Parts: sequence; structure tokens; C-alpha cells
Amino acid sequence: MQKTIVFLIEYDGTNYSGWQRQKNSNSIQETIEKAIELVSGQKIFVIGAGRTDAGVHALGQVAHARIGNNFPIPEKKITSAINAVLPFDIRIIDAKIIDIPFHSTKDAIGREYAYLITTKNSVFMRNYSLYIPFEINETLLYESSKIFIGEFDFSAFAKKNPSTKNYVCAIEKSEWAKISDYHYIYFIKANRFVYGLVRSLVGIMLDVARGRRSLEQVKEALQKGEKNFPSPLAIPKGLFLTKVYYPKEKDFFQKNFDIKKIFLI
Repeated sequence: MQKTIVFLIEYDGTNYSGWQRQKNSNSIQETIEKAIELVSGQKIFVIGAGRTDAGVHALGQVAHARIGNNFPIPEKKITSAINAVLPFDIRIIDAKIIDIPFHSTKDAIGREYAYLITTKNSVFMRNYSLYIPFEINETLLYESSKIFIGEFDFSAFAKKNPSTKNYVCAIEKSEWAKISDYHYIYFIKANRFVYGLVRSLVGIMLDVARGRRSLEQVKEALQKGEKNFPSPLAIPKGLFLTKVYYPKEKDFFQKNFDIKKIFLI
């Protein structure tokens, strides 16, 4: 009888081409699969809930893999066994073996991301935040985030992807918080995300906060679906997948992560 391992994973995406396996590149997915094969002797395909891009990080990525009854590692030892051979920048936080139907991507009902920016150029934050060398109008920054709450067609903002059938997303949370004299975090939660959406929204909001775009222009583009905003995508390194949401009966870990505590800010 086939069973499923469900993983809760954190990783620093700096040195990787993203979650998804790719030819001639180092991905999170392939690195974990190789680690599992090394300790179990079995080739297993691992599917993640979010296909994070190159350089993007995760505090609460969820993934699953199908296994048979002959899987040699008991549940309580899976985490320590795999972590022993993983590189330092990927870690299995928890793992459970289940015998009910579960798919980490298809069963997800929401995902939450955080984006970190800083107004202080620091060598210690260079891989985990976007440095902003200009003055930020906090009022405009906060107001711009409210525009995106609700269900909209985000084709005017997302990067085009041939495999994306529609660009409609229902955003439940979209808000900025100032967490220190130099650091701001953007929190966004939605039922689904299309390619490049979070980084695109951050780029647009920062343009609003520095006076390059108006709130009215953003609202109009969202309503009309016209891609007339040349605002740059925010760089990947400030982006974190913080949580994947599931129905109660399939929320196997029930953990929340506070990005502020990760960086002690």
C-alpha cells in the first residue's frame, strides 16, 4: 500500500535556481530528493506547495512524496536522517507519514509570503532583503497595499507565463509593517499566486512610495487590466514563503513563523 511523507521545510534560496528541478542547475527539489535517496536507497519524487523562484527563501514550505511499505526510515527518524546529509542552507523542520490522500499543491487553500526591505545598507542582510537608497513615504506605501485586497485579475501586474490559464487571485491580506528604524515587511496572503506577482506588487508600491506612480494610476491599471506599468520587479532575495494553508484535516503541522524573530528585528 502506498503512503505519503509530508515535509515542512525551510531554506535559504541564495545558492539555488529555485524550488523546481531544472537541467544544469541546482534546485531545492533535486537537492532534497538526492538526500532522501542517499539515506533511504530509494528514488523519490518530492512535490512542493510553492515553486519559489531562484533566490527566494522559505520558512514554511510544504512538500510531499509517495512511498511504499518498504521505505526503510521510521517516521520519527526521517527529519534527522535527511538533515544529516542536506547542505546547511536547507532543513527539514518536520516530517509525517500519512495514509490519507494528500497533495501539497492541489490541497492548499492559501499561501502567505513576506517581503523584507531595508533602508540601511548592511552586508549581513544583503541576501535577505532589498536595500532602498531613497526616502519612503510611509503613508503612500501603506495605502498602496490596500488597493490589492479582494479578488482581481492581476494580468496587468504579473509576469506572463504560457502555462497560466487565468490571472485571477483573491488576496485576503496585503499590508506593510515597519518593524525597526530601518526595516519594513510586506505581508500578503491569497488563495493562489501567479508568476512574479508578489515581486511585481512590491516594485509598484515602492514606486508609489517614492512618487513615481500615483495611487489612482495603480487602481486604474488594476481595474482595466492594462499592463502599462514599467515599475521593476523587486529582486528575489527579499521574498519569503512563510506559510501554506490547508483545510483543518490536512494541516499536519499547524505552525506559524514570525519572520521578525528569524532576523531578530
